[in-house]
Amino acid sequence: MSVDAILHTEFPKGYTVLFGADEKVIMTPRSFEHSSTIKSMQYDTMMSLGRHAKTVSDVHIDLSADENSAPDLAILREDARKEGKRYSFEDVLLISEVVSTSSARKDYDDCTAKYGRYGIPIYLVVDPYAQEVVLHTQPTATGYIAAHTHKYGTGKLPIPLADGRTFTLDLDELPRPEPEADPR
Repeated sequence: MSVDAILHTEFPKGYTVLFGADEKVIMTPRSFEHSSTIKSMQYDTMMSLGRHAKTVSDVHIDLSADENSAPDLAILREDARKEGKRYSFEDVLLISEVVSTSSARKDYDDCTAKYGRYGIPIYLVVDPYAQEVVLHTQPTATGYIAAHTHKYGTGKLPIPLADGRTFTLDLDELPRPEPEADPR
């Protein structure tokens, strides 16, 4: 898709549009739960790692010369430096994806394999619909060796990072989906 075509395209409301380096246009639906969950995790990073901790949200990270990712949240090493305009996967300590109704298979399966293959030390799948967090550790070429599920409402989850710091995710404060209103 050309830049001119993109500028003159009206994308559907409620979607985030990402443009990949490989000329792909990715449209992903956004929900209140998705946005609120990312905001809650960002707050937890500030509380546990400090206001100026290096984190990114929906920002491309280069995984290899021909593959990148724009995770919902990534925590980077404090000494991370951009290579050109982006950070490298080698700077990433933790990646988290928030499940949307349309992204469950990608977040649970595809991203688990991809982030493990690139050696991302910790991969968190945060699922507001199942009200659980899956913590993946010990990356391998095909995914992760360990996966532990933690339910919402079970307190604080301390997650040791490879640089010695601890990210604490407050499972009591993760937003839950609101029941849909009766359309009558």
